[in-house]
Amino acid sequence: MPKLVIHQEKVEDPQVLVDICPFGAMEEKDGKLSINAACKMCKLCVKKGPAGAVEYVEDEKKEEIDKSQWNGIAVYVDHVDGEIHPVTYELIGKARELASKIDHPVYALFMGNNISDKAEELLHYGVDKVFVYDFPELARFKIESYTSVFEDFIKKHQPCAILTGATTVGRQLAPRVAARMKTGLTADCTILEMDENTDLSQIRPAFGGNIMAHILTPNNRPQMATVRYKVMNAPERTEETHGEIISCAIDKEKIKAHVDVLDIVKKEPEKFIESADVLVVAGRGIKKEEDLAMIRELAELLDGQVACTRPLAEAGWVEAKCQVGLSGRTVRPKLIITCGVSGAIQFVAGMDHSDCIVSINSDEKAPIFKTAHYCLVGDVYDIVPKLIEKIKAAKGA
Repeated sequence: MPKLVIHQEKVEDPQVLVDICPFGAMEEKDGKLSINAACKMCKLCVKKGPAGAVEYVEDEKKEEIDKSQWNGIAVYVDHVDGEIHPVTYELIGKARELASKIDHPVYALFMGNNISDKAEELLHYGVDKVFVYDFPELARFKIESYTSVFEDFIKKHQPCAILTGATTVGRQLAPRVAARMKTGLTADCTILEMDENTDLSQIRPAFGGNIMAHILTPNNRPQMATVRYKVMNAPERTEETHGEIISCAIDKEKIKAHVDVLDIVKKEPEKFIESADVLVVAGRGIKKEEDLAMIRELAELLDGQVACTRPLAEAGWVEAKCQVGLSGRTVRPKLIITCGVSGAIQFVAGMDHSDCIVSINSDEKAPIFKTAHYCLVGDVYDIVPKLIEKIKAAKGA
């Protein structure tokens, strides 16, 4: 960043510069001047102050890196006890697409314990090399140990870009790795594109979804991005395998952690809206909490789950984990029925890839109708009960 440098030896009367600054950014202490955070870089102190007392210094040009030394698109394999999270396969599909444009290989980084046999599954999805770090110390996620393994992998194999799922683990691990490698990280990307010079174009919603931010990391490697589950398309699994599995070694001292897991208490299995084939979404058009009963009934008849928009989650009517949108979950069900949902862009961004979208709204100009495949204009309190009756009749027949 550009900065202002004060040459104290050329300042005869500090009060002159203090008076010149309209923002109160000049401070005098013990006869010396300093610049505080109120500075707006207006440069009045340079123009009107004593000659040479304050100097405006432009950004130093950063030395360009040798991009040819960085090769490959890597995907972090997110898993629990070797059970691979589906977002990993989605990212492998995107990595293959990006790598094909610059003729780079696709890597997978798999760390854990007793996972070597699970690594072969990744070879059915077009990964060129699976780098496996299989150690007892990595049995459970520990941020220190996992970051050290990630660093070891990057320094030895120098991937051009790294994709990580925006899961509970991924959201912790990716920032720590990026900080250690002194590189950039773009979170929750919705679009990833590869330029011919190997720069990764990372695009994500910003300012509540009102604009799309286009982010590049041209002078740092690796380039890092996280992507939510259900945003990308997973490739088809092939019967034959492709690629190789490489067992990796690391100094045991590097994967020691200062935190020990004493016990793990398993909770009851729960359903997540991301994995639902059918969703019925309640919006602001639902007037009372007890009226959600008809939404739940419709969802049960369709063997689906209830979801909601942000106002209902904030009101406490529906659990926050059932919220769809940029500040909630990204979903891609086979069928989604929105009930009384206006269709703000923040909501639409979290569900617009659904196979079939049916929307119910009394306002024929509601934004949701621009996204929906089937639009039902009318009162949700009239239409939903009729839908329930029709479905019951069809099931009875």
